[in-house]
Amino acid sequence: MTKKPKLVFFNTLGRKYEEFRPLKKGQVGMYACGPTVYAFAHIGNFRTYIFEDLLRRVLEYNGYKVKHVMNITDVGHLTSDADTGEDKMEESAKKEGKSAWELAEFYAKAFFEDSEKLNLEKPGIICKATSHIKEQIALVEKLEKKGFTYKTNDGVYFDTSKLRDYGKLANLKIENLKAGKRVEMGDKKNPTDFALWKFSPKDKKRQMEWPSPFGTGFPGWHIECSAMSMKYLGETFDIHCGGVDHIPVHHTNEIAQAESATRKKAVNYWMHGEFLTLKKARMGKSEGNLVTIADLEKQGFSALDYRYLALTGHYRKPLLFTIESLKAAKNAFDRLKNSIAELKENPKSKKSKKAEEYKKKFLEKINDDLNIPEALALLHKLLAEKDIENKEKLKLALDFDKVLGLNLEKAESAFLEKIPEEIKKLVEERENARKKKNWAKADELRNKIKEKGFEISDTEKGAKIKKS
Repeated sequence: MTKKPKLVFFNTLGRKYEEFRPLKKGQVGMYACGPTVYAFAHIGNFRTYIFEDLLRRVLEYNGYKVKHVMNITDVGHLTSDADTGEDKMEESAKKEGKSAWELAEFYAKAFFEDSEKLNLEKPGIICKATSHIKEQIALVEKLEKKGFTYKTNDGVYFDTSKLRDYGKLANLKIENLKAGKRVEMGDKKNPTDFALWKFSPKDKKRQMEWPSPFGTGFPGWHIECSAMSMKYLGETFDIHCGGVDHIPVHHTNEIAQAESATRKKAVNYWMHGEFLTLKKARMGKSEGNLVTIADLEKQGFSALDYRYLALTGHYRKPLLFTIESLKAAKNAFDRLKNSIAELKENPKSKKSKKAEEYKKKFLEKINDDLNIPEALALLHKLLAEKDIENKEKLKLALDFDKVLGLNLEKAESAFLEKIPEEIKKLVEERENARKKKNWAKADELRNKIKEKGFEISDTEKGAKIKKS
């Protein structure tokens, strides 16, 4: 029996490749940082969610049962990582003339609609920050009892000087951090200290605030993920993932507060997706260069066209987005769908040892730190393989798509709906000529069809047409 290739990931914690070994045999606990629902998620955000979807699919392809937890940040994410500025939810609600609660519901709904278009598997548990205030307060109290907190005039803060290994995820050199560069000090004791609970302003009432033993206010951004991940996955779990922008602050602070509270390792494998870039700058709300799924649809692209583009770049490398690159991805995806449709139409069947080789190679690629670009290239190579019959090719392609998530099972020829009426009439004429065995006329019509940019092939189920 062929030995199964090891499943290897690049662990941000330690900056090295490691074989994946779950805490419980056959089961994986996986936490993914979800959206802050104050605006539409852009395609840069969705590159991260596609990476996390691929990670989950690869784990499931390897036979693991995945408990996938994702949060919804609907309170506590301030406009600055330095714990200053307005809450993004409150700020956006004012601009849009909605309540913060209405805003959160609207943008969360939009996020999941786009996720469905991208064929992202829905997390088994979706947890809102506002629905877990009790758990967050309890975690802050735990840290307070252990001596890791102090109060300022605007909140309860975590004292990072109490930890020898603070910043281990990001390899932060604490002594080189100066107030004013990464953060504003205010009443903080140390530049890297962060808010666990923020007090409401004394002169106004916030839309989202709660009573607590520390004072009326709202939770800090970082505390929500630790409180919810521990509630649903335990004090130590297998995988935590997100974008690379979370490494130096958000995920660093999650580790600090979780491990201080439990005295246990919080997460065994930290995995991070790189940015989608536009002309060498990251795509982000703060950069003001957003492109949404709706924007792509207005230009004639589908969400799956974008997913295909995302599959062409390794998750740990920046991916440059241009309309030209998206057009190329769409064309390649159209060809892929057309090939799948043709396999369905001509289901010749004969087993081949080569098919087994392809399956083995595919598993090797995806298990090598999610080498999806090479796995996708292998699929195209499979479809061009002459030594494997159609039925076996189709079976393999649909098997590979359990990971790629391109919905190939529903694939129809990408070109069918684009065939002009003029071409359809010529095809019909040619079919009539063939029935009458007027081969000269049939050939003449074939050439005429070809001159107009289409190719025709004769199958057991009739003529099939596609763009040249």
